Amino acid sequence: MNMSLRQKVQAFAVFSASVLVAVPALSAGQFQVSSDDVKNGRLVNEQVLNGFGCNGGNVSPHIVWSGVPKGSKSLLVTIHDPDAPTDGLGWTHWVIANIPPTITELAKGISIDSSKLPAGAVQTNTDFGKAGYGGPCPPVGSAHRYIVTVNALKVEKLAVDANSTPALVAFMANGQSLGKASFTSLYQRAN
Repeated sequence: MNMSLRQKVQAFAVFSASVLVAVPALSAGQFQVSSDDVKNGRLVNEQVLNGFGCNGGNVSPHIVWSGVPKGSKSLLVTIHDPDAPTDGLGWTHWVIANIPPTITELAKGISIDSSKLPAGAVQTNTDFGKAGYGGPCPPVGSAHRYIVTVNALKVEKLAVDANSTPALVAFMANGQSLGKASFTSLYQRAN
């Protein structure tokens, strides 16, 4: 069967999402992350941006993780769309740094009220140009992948603040990782 590049990307994304839905069945103690707000591998309208022509709730999803590697001193959570039409840069939708390693989840909607973030945690800038969660709103067409990653770090704090860019946070975290857990969800904007 001769598939177009778009069909291959969509097939890979669906395959990736289905594989990652099976992650909770892995052995106990393995670093893993999930969200009960993702339905059948897809983000729902509640998490979609309210802007750029989209009419979602822009509510950050509930994210839960387990099996954090021993020796972790902080956690970094990101949501990134590698399929954004940005000439290969992707689009970072959410960054939270300096989460204590004893924390095992972020509540749904926590981005709206930063006083509810874990002590010491900081939401940094996203590609929307401000700190906090910005939901998906891809161009009409094929589904985009939204990769949720929890990165366990061997440092207590990254030297970042609310104005730090996603690239700076990634640079500061580079070389500090003890392990990462990720899952991929999809969102496709209807015509």
